Amino acid sequence: MGTGPSAKKHGSRSKIKKYKRKTWLCHRAKDTDQIQDEIEKADETGQPIAFEYNDELPGGGQFYCVETGKHFTDAKALADHKKSRYYKRRVKELKEEKYTQATAEWAAGMSKEKLPPAHPTK
Repeated sequence: MGTGPSAKKHGSRSKIKKYKRKTWLCHRAKDTDQIQDEIEKADETGQPIAFEYNDELPGGGQFYCVETGKHFTDAKALADHKKSRYYKRRVKELKEEKYTQATAEWAAGMSKEKLPPAHPTK
C-alpha cells in the first residue's frame, strides 16, 4: 500500500543532526549596519566598492549590489534585482539613521544626564 522506503513523512528527520537545515547562518544577508559601514568607508576613500575578477563569485564578482551585498551573474540580473521589492525595502532601511550604542542605552532607560543633588551642601 505504501510507495516504498523513500516515502517518509515531511519533517521526520528534523531531529537528526546531519539532516538539520543550516540556512539561518549559511544564506544570511548582511546586516544594515555592516552595509552602512561599507558605504561610509567607500565615501571616505572616494572610490566605489569594486571587486577584482574572481571565478568563485557569480559573474566573476563584477555585478555587485552595494545595498543588499549580493553578487549577480550579469547586468540584466542586477537591473532586475534593482526593481525588486527586497531591494527597495533595503534602500529605505539604509537611509535611516545608524543604530548606535548611545541609542541602545537611551532605549533601555540608562541615562547619562547629571541630576542636581537631593541635599545640596552649603
